[in-house]
Amino acid sequence: MDTTATSALPDSIRRFCTELAAAPEFESIRRRVDQFMINDAAKLQYQRVTEHGEHLHHKQQQGIALGDAEIADFERQRDLLLGNPVARGFLDAQEEIQGIQQQVTAWLNKTFELGRVPEADELDSGGGCGHGCGCKH
Repeated sequence: MDTTATSALPDSIRRFCTELAAAPEFESIRRRVDQFMINDAAKLQYQRVTEHGEHLHHKQQQGIALGDAEIADFERQRDLLLGNPVARGFLDAQEEIQGIQQQVTAWLNKTFELGRVPEADELDSGGGCGHGCGCKH
């Protein structure tokens, strides 16, 4: 293993993270996550909806039919969660974090594939991360 090349890597990663943390978008994401983390009511609401969704998913996996009332109850709870500005901000921030992670991964993977830093047009020209990704690029 070439220790000269790997010793420069942490410094390069640190510079990248420093630039990322200085971006206005990063501050916005952190602010929304922080607002959520100090809001016990929003966290509890999020936890309840998440657990309820997992419960319904588990029932479906077991082949148990879901009743209209329990589906409607879940949708009502989810709509209330999405109507909570603190929770909505947190959910949006999570999506943005995932998008950043996907972009970094795409650039890193393409760099390994090409053996050099790719040009922007060498990345997935469809603007997404591939078939079935579900991202909003």
